[in-house]
Amino acid sequence: MSTLERALTEPGLEPLPARAADLLRLLGAPPRLGAHLRAVHDVAVQVIAWVAGELGADLGGVDREAVLFGAATHDIGKVRFPAELSGPGAEHEPAGRELLRSLGVEPRLARFAALHGNWQRPGATLDELLVTLADKVWKGRREPGLEEQVAQLVAQRRGEPVWAVFMRLDDELTRIADGADARLAFQSGFPVGEQPMI
Repeated sequence: MSTLERALTEPGLEPLPARAADLLRLLGAPPRLGAHLRAVHDVAVQVIAWVAGELGADLGGVDREAVLFGAATHDIGKVRFPAELSGPGAEHEPAGRELLRSLGVEPRLARFAALHGNWQRPGATLDELLVTLADKVWKGRREPGLEEQVAQLVAQRRGEPVWAVFMRLDDELTRIADGADARLAFQSGFPVGEQPMI
């Protein structure tokens, strides 16, 4: 079994959507990227469960499939920019969207690769903010402005004061962040790897 395959299938974290995992295999993604996407996706599953508790089974219009696919592929552009796996950089963002589009992924799913690093832009949707939130909280990082935006959008849909939703969101994110060490250990257990095939 390859190291990438281990990153995609080892127990302990939620499995990626099959389509996302297949794309990572096709691209020969670095194992660490596979592990990172599993960790962020695992958190996105928990965040979506919280949203369902707040907004009901229909998620108040949140596109569950898109959020989970977005979390599972948001950094896929790092296949083309592997230095950004262990260092700063944002070249992977537009490259990720272009790569996904070139592989036939529809725009509603590919957009997260380009948008996850720019949550402060006007018009950011709740779906997009949830992917960014998962990408922060997976490692225990808290971003108050982002969390306030999420709480505001959920509160609008609930017809409830923002502070009340924010308090519940804060409790949930504190719980999720408590698992950051295990997720970080999982990710660091996989090498950055070789250059991609594409």
